[in-house]
Amino acid sequence: MLQVALDTKDLPTAIGVARQVVDVVDVVEAGTLLIYEEGLSAVRNLRALAPDKIILADTKTADAGADVGAECKEAGADWMTCINAATVPTMKSAQSKIEVQVELYKNWTEELAQEWLDAGIDQVVYHQSRDAKLAGQTWGQKDLDEVKKLISMGFKVSVTGGVKPEVLKLFEGVDVYTFIAGRAIHGAADPHAAAVEFKNEIDRIWG
Repeated sequence: MLQVALDTKDLPTAIGVARQVVDVVDVVEAGTLLIYEEGLSAVRNLRALAPDKIILADTKTADAGADVGAECKEAGADWMTCINAATVPTMKSAQSKIEVQVELYKNWTEELAQEWLDAGIDQVVYHQSRDAKLAGQTWGQKDLDEVKKLISMGFKVSVTGGVKPEVLKLFEGVDVYTFIAGRAIHGAADPHAAAVEFKNEIDRIWG
């Protein structure tokens, strides 16, 4: 699938981009910064605009999982994110209210990931490694190996961080769940055309 991350600072900008790409993307994300600026009204407005799409609230929750999950669900979200530093009970309580994605940053282990699976959480978001970014790379073999390992464990793995259409071919043969694009779409001169380019490449490789 293709997900647009609306990491904008205000709702009008997010809505403007969403209107241009809603017929192309599969998942519409209310980005963390957008939620900080606009609250869950951002989620409500995106749900109204895209009633048939998956709506993600990128809350990066670390505590009060059930409360945040219930609020996001009530606002119209289908999914929300927890940061990997959250405790398993926090994630599990959120999962009781809404489908949870675990955002993978630092200090997670395969053993901990297995605990998430055992708790019924099977979605993770893999971020391009910091080392790869500092080296000027897009995605490296280490990242691919980590993604493949998570998939083999039973996770639905989404990937984000420097994702552009020309990067997708690196994942050929890998069962990536969702490609998440932020600035590559919402920062494009023509967001609709940018989204179509992503979707065409996904269909070419995995269609």
